Amino acid sequence: MQTVLIVGCGDVAQRALPWLLERFRVIAMIRDEAQRVALRKLGVRTILADLDDRRSLRRIAGLADYVIHTAPPPRRGLRDLRTRALIAALARRGSLPRRLVYISTTGVYGDCGGALVAETRPAAPESDRAIRRVDAERALRAFARRCRIDVVTLRAPGIYAADRLPVERLERRDPALVAEDDVFTNHIHADDLARLATLALNRGGNGRVWNASDDTDLRMADYFDAVADHLGLARPPRVSRRELASRVSPMTLSFMRESRRLDNRRVKRELRARLTYPDIHAGLAAVPRIVH
Repeated sequence: MQTVLIVGCGDVAQRALPWLLERFRVIAMIRDEAQRVALRKLGVRTILADLDDRRSLRRIAGLADYVIHTAPPPRRGLRDLRTRALIAALARRGSLPRRLVYISTTGVYGDCGGALVAETRPAAPESDRAIRRVDAERALRAFARRCRIDVVTLRAPGIYAADRLPVERLERRDPALVAEDDVFTNHIHADDLARLATLALNRGGNGRVWNASDDTDLRMADYFDAVADHLGLARPPRVSRRELASRVSPMTLSFMRESRRLDNRRVKRELRARLTYPDIHAGLAAVPRIVH
């Protein structure tokens, strides 16, 4: 049986486990011993290692046929030193993985003024966190060329699920933008992203990039309204962009500066994916109305 190594076994990766465990020996790289018991109960083997400690990564070399990399970059800097440490560890021995699936972010496109964005659009990151993602993508492409392995990338937008909705934001009554200042936002259900990651293990050629997005075509404030209506919460107040800048954190504001609509035709065509939740309305319909 072939082996899949999961680097960053968080929510999305764990949603992929039922499918993976039927087909592969699954090893999860963990940083905390506390994760070991729960994962072992699911049938997942674990290895204790930390992307911030290169010495701990020596044991993962030659371990797996496939790698699913979902670990986030560091919180500071303009380079993803974690991904670069992973690459160095995987390349240390002669037995390289056949394919690595990386979950990146659609933030690499930057602000597109609401335009429809395909994967061929050049990256133009505007935030440090998006710059780190671009660095990771470039490092992985160089790794693929140098070591002749397949690397494919899923660029994910806002990930949501029943337990990943902006409930606290709505309860705090954080404002949203008025229509004339608002931005387009994009989404993918965590279950669908997990499924796309599993499909990417075998489909699509080396270097392929996919917008892992659903069909939702909404402005951000309309998204907040839809969630609020479904959960029986008050809709957020609408304010101008100038007023918003004084009422939300700089990080929140940065998310509300970028506007784009994602073209997801490639992921449907090449991964032959049928989304369980094709838009945010289908996703919300599956959420109990009282979750808060």
